[in-house]
Amino acid sequence: MKESHYILDNEVESFKIKENLLNYLQYWRWFLVAAFAFLLLGYLYVRYAPVIYKTTAKIQLIDDSKELDIAANPLAALTGNSSVNVDNEIEVIKSFRLLEQVVKMLNLDISYYEVGNVKSSRIYEAPFEIKKLFSSDKIKKSITFKLSFETSPPTITDSQGNTQSLDSVVNLFNKSNYPIEVTLNDPEILSNSKSKIFEVRINDMKESVLALSKRLVVDISKNKSETLYLSYNSESPELSETILNGIISKFNQDGILDRQQVSKRTLEFIDERFLYLTTELDSIEGGKEDFKRKNNLSYIQSDTEVSIERKAETEDEVAKLQTQISLASDLKKTVISQSQYALLPVNIGLDNAGLNSSVNAYNQMALERERLSLTVGESHPTLVTISSQLDQAKSNIIKTINVYQGQLRTSLGRLNLERNNASSIFSSLPEKEKLLRSIERQQSIKENLFLLLLQKREEAAINFAVTAPSIKIVDFALTETAPISPNKSIILPAFILMGLLLPFGFLFIKFALDNTIKIKDDITRLVKRVPVVAEIPHLDNVAVLSDFDDRSLGAESFRILKTNLDYLLPNKEKNTGQVIFVTSAVEGEGKTQIALNLSLSYSSFKKKVLLVGADLRNPQLHNQFNVERNILGLSDYLSDEYVDLNDCIENGIGANSFHKVCFSGGVPPNAAQLLSDERFINFISKVKLKFDYIIVDTAPTMLVADTLVISELADVTLFVARADFTDKRLLQYSEELFVNQKLRNMAYVLNDVKLNKSKAYNYGYKYGYGV
Repeated sequence: MKESHYILDNEVESFKIKENLLNYLQYWRWFLVAAFAFLLLGYLYVRYAPVIYKTTAKIQLIDDSKELDIAANPLAALTGNSSVNVDNEIEVIKSFRLLEQVVKMLNLDISYYEVGNVKSSRIYEAPFEIKKLFSSDKIKKSITFKLSFETSPPTITDSQGNTQSLDSVVNLFNKSNYPIEVTLNDPEILSNSKSKIFEVRINDMKESVLALSKRLVVDISKNKSETLYLSYNSESPELSETILNGIISKFNQDGILDRQQVSKRTLEFIDERFLYLTTELDSIEGGKEDFKRKNNLSYIQSDTEVSIERKAETEDEVAKLQTQISLASDLKKTVISQSQYALLPVNIGLDNAGLNSSVNAYNQMALERERLSLTVGESHPTLVTISSQLDQAKSNIIKTINVYQGQLRTSLGRLNLERNNASSIFSSLPEKEKLLRSIERQQSIKENLFLLLLQKREEAAINFAVTAPSIKIVDFALTETAPISPNKSIILPAFILMGLLLPFGFLFIKFALDNTIKIKDDITRLVKRVPVVAEIPHLDNVAVLSDFDDRSLGAESFRILKTNLDYLLPNKEKNTGQVIFVTSAVEGEGKTQIALNLSLSYSSFKKKVLLVGADLRNPQLHNQFNVERNILGLSDYLSDEYVDLNDCIENGIGANSFHKVCFSGGVPPNAAQLLSDERFINFISKVKLKFDYIIVDTAPTMLVADTLVISELADVTLFVARADFTDKRLLQYSEELFVNQKLRNMAYVLNDVKLNKSKAYNYGYKYGYGV
């Protein structure tokens, strides 16, 4: 049992979907026209929208930290760890400082457009060049010039309407507040630009840089490596490629300059030390010369090679320590006397790896601070943090030097003690030899220091001259062959979809707000206890069906109505006619037309039929017969007892002798009283004896009470509802009349049903009924 209910619910739901679909399909012409119109709009959009191409370039960031530390740690180059901060490099690429350099280098604040009939397209190379003769700070908004090559010579016009002919290769246009210089290209290029109009826009430098930054996209590769993807979208592929290549070039130069600053500072430090060492060497050599001249010394040989060897070793170690002490002292002086956050010399010969590493770390932080200070203020938190770290690093370097000097002095003291012991052995050597050795030792120290600095200077000069690039270009800027916008495969279907959604939305709102009856099922779903005996189709320009022998859809619908009524009519004596009331809720639902055509349908079966116009307040029956409204009729018979019944009955339509009509007559002032009078009951009783069927066109039940007064006289009451006219809320009112037994043997007739809204008549039409 549950399964049967489930199947029934599915069938009902499927029927509702089909019904809703058919409601929309009857407006298929709307959908077709709207889809075609929007398809045309989509084609126009694709035709005249700016064509945008995507240009992409790839670069790889080079990690130079491994190269700097390879001497201290040979395995550093083999590890996969990278010290490159990719996010920081992306910010550098998109920084205002770097992009401003690109805009100035490529003159991107000047845009060239080719003017068309509908749209203007940006181009990269124009048959002329524009040079600004004013400061960019003077620009408050975009400045526009138009150059026309439709005439010979070409002309230029500014936004204020000032015009000038370009009659030479270089032309000065200074008629406005923004003077410019226009240089025409070769005649061959100009010949290809005849009959063309160009537009030049000069924008503010800041706006141009911000516009470039907005369009530039920098992404990291999917595997999170040091490879960056730069993309730029523009109408001109040549312009996009030039911009991306320019950004890559400037970014590479910026990285090279950062690296060269360390080598440059090292060279400056060594040059300063050269001047000092040269003076000291000259002084020592002069003193040695004076000492030998005064003491008449030339070359002194040692007494024994064994005793000298020990002394020589001690002196060598002392020389090394003194060299280290001297270098440490010089570095300490440089650290203390340097300007704020300046770079320190590196690799000057100190044999202390920790101290050298601290100096390298200090220089890297100094470079980072200098780069950051170009884009932020002194009070920026990051800059303040780096400055604090630099101060701390500087203090640590000084402490490290002090500790290192203490260690060297301790070692030197120990070596001096050993040297004194060795000297006591050679106490017999002449004092002059001792003094000479001392002079030669000082000379050796300075010469060794001079040679060491000379070597470091050459290394720094080589690093400065052949600084490695900071990036590796994987792919130069390359533009895709197919444009990314407008995309025909997306835009045209989208416009077609909008064309379909527009009528759909309108119809959806229309159906949602429409509360009228459409088909028979609307009645059966709302009123369960009252049957629907027929659906009368919409009859174009046909109010009366005079020929019921044809196979028209209208004639067949009234035959169905007659057949269904025969089952509702009670069985009576053969000599007594049946009374059928035709009423409705409000005016305009077609009850008069239904009553007339129903009477004609019965008469076509050779049944004697009387059609009575009982709508005394607003009679419409006389309009169907083209007679006067005040023709003798029912109201006259009811109000005047001298009026004969036979005088009120007229012949029907055509030569049909079975069809008679009793019109309403004149409009009385007391229609309800006349109908409730005994004389109307007598009227019905008399005509029932003469006719087989009495069809009464009564007044609307919701407007007046005339029909309810005489409802007991009816054998069957047909309640007419009109498709696309009768409100569904009126069905509740009519059901109440049936439940309260105010209308006898009530049944619905749905009038004016469109063919595409009725399943029954669609089937009948296809089955063979003519139109």
